Amino acid sequence: MNRPGNLSTAARWIVAMCALALVATFFLPFWFIFLTAPQYPEGLTMYIWLDHLSGEVSIINGLNHYIGMRPIHESQFPEFGYMRWIMVALIVLGVVVAIRGRRSWLVGYLLLFAAAGALALYDFYQWSYAYGHELDPHAPIKVPGLTYQPPLVGHKKLLNFDAYSYPDSGGWVMIAAVSVMLLVLLWDLFRRKRKTV
Repeated sequence: MNRPGNLSTAARWIVAMCALALVATFFLPFWFIFLTAPQYPEGLTMYIWLDHLSGEVSIINGLNHYIGMRPIHESQFPEFGYMRWIMVALIVLGVVVAIRGRRSWLVGYLLLFAAAGALALYDFYQWSYAYGHELDPHAPIKVPGLTYQPPLVGHKKLLNFDAYSYPDSGGWVMIAAVSVMLLVLLWDLFRRKRKTV
C-alpha cells in the first residue's frame, strides 16, 4: 500500500538510479578551468577531480610565476582528502532515501545537496580569491591595482588570457542526477495532488 507520505514505486527506483549514477563522479573530472591566449591558441586546461588535479597544471604554474601567483599544488586543497567520502555518503544516503521511500526524506536529501553545493562553491570562491589577490610583490610582471582571480563560473579576461570556469562531466552528472530527483519529487507531488482532488 502506498501511503500518502510515500513516494511511488517508480519514483523510488528513479531516485535509487540517480544516487547510483553519482558513482561516475569518481571516474570523471568534476570541474575545469580553461585558459586561452594568442600564444596558447590551443588553450591550457586544469581539471579538478574529487581527489586530485590534472591537465597542464605545471605550464599554468610557470605562467603564473611571472605575475606573482602562487603555484597550484594538490596539497593546497584539504578537500581532496575527504571529498570522495562525502560522495560515498551521498550515494549511500540516496539509496537509503529510495528504500525508505518517504517524500520528506527526499526533500531533506535535496536540501542537503543544495547546501553542499553552495558550500563547495563558496569554498572554491575563497580559494580563487586568495589565489588571485595574494601576489608576490617581487614578481617580474606587476600591474598596479590588477588582480587575477579566476571566474567562479563563466568567463573572465585576465591580461591577454581568457579564463573559463565550468562544471566538467562529473559535475554535470551530479547536476543531472539532482535535477532528475527534483523533477521526480515535483511529479510525485503533482500526481498525489491529482489523486486527492
